[in-house]
Amino acid sequence: MATHSTPRHFTALFKTTPTNLTRRLHTNTRPHSLPDLACHPFFTPNHHPPSGCLGQVRTFSRSASPLPHNHTNFFASGAKTAWISRPIGAGSARGLATDTPAAAASSTGVKQSGKMGQKNEMKLRCTEFDHSGSVKTTAGEFLKSELCAHHGLQPRDLRKIDTHLLNQMPAILVRSEAILVNLAHIRALIKADLVVLFDSYGSTDSYNQSIFVYDLQERLRLSGAKAGGLPFEFRALEAIFISVISSLQSEMEVLDSLVTRLLAELEERIEPQQLKELLQYTKKLSKFEKDVLSIRGAITEVLEQDEDLAAMYLTAKKSGAPRDSSDHEEIELLLETYLKQVEEIANTATTLLANMRSTEEISNIILDANRNALLLFELKLAMGMLGVSGGALIASLFGMNLRSYMEENPYAFGIVSGGAIAVVGITFWVSLRKMRRLVRMMVC
Repeated sequence: MATHSTPRHFTALFKTTPTNLTRRLHTNTRPHSLPDLACHPFFTPNHHPPSGCLGQVRTFSRSASPLPHNHTNFFASGAKTAWISRPIGAGSARGLATDTPAAAASSTGVKQSGKMGQKNEMKLRCTEFDHSGSVKTTAGEFLKSELCAHHGLQPRDLRKIDTHLLNQMPAILVRSEAILVNLAHIRALIKADLVVLFDSYGSTDSYNQSIFVYDLQERLRLSGAKAGGLPFEFRALEAIFISVISSLQSEMEVLDSLVTRLLAELEERIEPQQLKELLQYTKKLSKFEKDVLSIRGAITEVLEQDEDLAAMYLTAKKSGAPRDSSDHEEIELLLETYLKQVEEIANTATTLLANMRSTEEISNIILDANRNALLLFELKLAMGMLGVSGGALIASLFGMNLRSYMEENPYAFGIVSGGAIAVVGITFWVSLRKMRRLVRMMVC
């Protein structure tokens, strides 16, 4: 049996040139005579060790003799390198194994990044209803990639129904295999035989959602003549519109009653607390009007696209008989019916908001008039004080400790007092006349 090489053998080996070394290794007809060289770390990765090295691991360090200047120092990186040979079989491999921290970190990082990417991918919680209205999945969590692959969607399509994003614009998206709906408190995906209802993140409208789920199940269970000849997807879409419009009408009725009561109170008297309530209701009603108009815009956008209307016949498409782009009367009538109801709610909100703004303008006019009256009263008071100060001037002249030669006159007090009063009256009358003249000039 051949013995393994020693550092002295390495030194002798290094004295040969790379060309001679390669020629010696390749021209040797006795492979088992060089077992040490076969297990040598200086073999290039393209060469494989002979069978005598199976299961052996050779590690080398910097203790080997230094290389000549024309050879590359393989150990400069400080890596531990060896031929690793595994038993021949399934999954066996032979090659050059490098036990470097960078390589280990790289391989570990790839695995961890894949796991972390899948872990950090956002999930959507949803409830599925089958063609008979029965609950197929309750509060199930699905990755976005799974939903896209299973329902034939693009990742950008899920942005419209992402429950983690608040204040999204209402939208109705028609795709080849599904209809995506985002209206008010409902985010759903409708297919030819399946309805996926997504849980709204942070939603507090649980009452309307419960009623919607019950109504949806009842409508999906209908079939044939009981369903009015409507296919599965139209029944689901109709249940969504009914729930959305009922929610809008309820909110509109509450706002209408509160605003009407407040406007009636403002007609009688204007108080700071009522003005604060008017400001709050104006903000709420403006937001409500914006939401209703957005829903109306989403329905109108679908009605303007004949291709989308025809593509909404998912059942016909699944059965192999897709509708023509001009054959969409049923869905068009359905959308127009609920569009009119949405427009009525929008008109009511617009009218009520106009009344609130008119009342606000009138209140501002009344407040301005009251403020002008206060300013006028203050001005009159200032003119009266001017006249009184003129009379006080006369009294102060006689109050000085000087002889006026009127001390012995019995009519002196009456004359001085009458003169002071006359000065006060004349001063006030002249000032008031000039003020009225200025007011007339401003009004004209």
